[in-house]
Amino acid sequence: MIDPRLLAEDFEQTARRLARKGVDRQLLESAREAAAARRAAIVATDEARRELNSGSAEVGRLVREGRADLAEARRAELAAAGGRLAALESERRRAEESFDDLIARIPNLPDDLVPDGSSEEDNRVVRVEGYDAGAFEGRGLRPHWEVAEALGIMDTERAAKLSGAMFEVLRGGGARLLRGLVNFGLDLHRDRYEETVVPHMVRTEVIERTGHLTKFDTQAYRLRDDELWLLPTAEVALMGLPQGEILAEGDLPKRSMAYSVCWRREAGAAGRETRGMQRLHEFHKVELVSLCTPETSQDELQSLLADCEATLRVLGLPYRVVELCAGDLTFSSSRVYDLEVYAPGTGRWLEVSSVSLITDFQARRGGIRFRRAGSGTVELVHSLNGSGLATPRVWAAIVEHGQQPDGTIRLPEALVPYVGTELITG
Repeated sequence: MIDPRLLAEDFEQTARRLARKGVDRQLLESAREAAAARRAAIVATDEARRELNSGSAEVGRLVREGRADLAEARRAELAAAGGRLAALESERRRAEESFDDLIARIPNLPDDLVPDGSSEEDNRVVRVEGYDAGAFEGRGLRPHWEVAEALGIMDTERAAKLSGAMFEVLRGGGARLLRGLVNFGLDLHRDRYEETVVPHMVRTEVIERTGHLTKFDTQAYRLRDDELWLLPTAEVALMGLPQGEILAEGDLPKRSMAYSVCWRREAGAAGRETRGMQRLHEFHKVELVSLCTPETSQDELQSLLADCEATLRVLGLPYRVVELCAGDLTFSSSRVYDLEVYAPGTGRWLEVSSVSLITDFQARRGGIRFRRAGSGTVELVHSLNGSGLATPRVWAAIVEHGQQPDGTIRLPEALVPYVGTELITG
């Protein structure tokens, strides 16, 4: 949630910044009006409650003084005042609900460092690592689903029988490769991030406070008979853990990671760009999360980006770093770098990680704060997150880069201890 004070104290600047994300000014004006109505309702209710409390004290004094007639008359006045207070409290609840509904529709402000633009075409390629277009010319490399199905390590047909489109069954070496990727990702980052095992389901308020369940969201899966949601990413659970807490400044940055299965509807038409492991409703991921002070969050973003890049560097996969333009940022993010790995069998750059600076957007709704050393003042933390290793597209890229003329798959050296073989043969 953005700071509501921005609507009252810095409206024009806030509207200008959010216009870069495509936010309608009318929404902001409505939220500003609702905030003013909410403040007025709070003031009126508090005044009425003070008057009622004062009157009650007066009645008690009159009774003690033996002035029963005056006390009874004052009680009658207070009964009417109590009715007015009840009406004001009802009005206050309506005002707060209206404000909460509108403020929940407003995304985080984009950082001024983020390039302008409204779509993917306006994103900026920061750098390309390890990619040589000439290295793939004339090799006739096949897409990963052809290689994997020929080896019998992927079974798309039976996956569809079980669950429908955009699910996969992995077998033999394909299953071991996925499991090896998860363990590799956890080990790679264990020196800087505390490993955490979290539930794969969270309450509605937890997912709402992280911004992953917005007024516009249709991607999350909800359990039919419980007020629980399946994790779209372990970030939701990791950010839910410190909600409502005050951390010590000396404990920041606080870095954590978790492996989880993730569920997303991933709306999109079936086709070549969704085949195989490119786009799934259910997938496995190692997520990295960091909490830090506001003045260190930009440096922490670069540090987190380097950690996520390390995954691809150690695996020897060519990749590029792309900074998203303002109009392509996610709802909660202020600044985002995407890491895209090159998949030679499809000739595509596949997004395998988003490294995001969320500033205080999640912390405000979740009440995640820290106490300054020395002064003792309490402030909101800044949060960041990134995919330490999202397995599906990394799995796909490894298969496409590692395919051999005899149909086997040679693995990156770093994965051999985790998979138990240099070659996947089936």
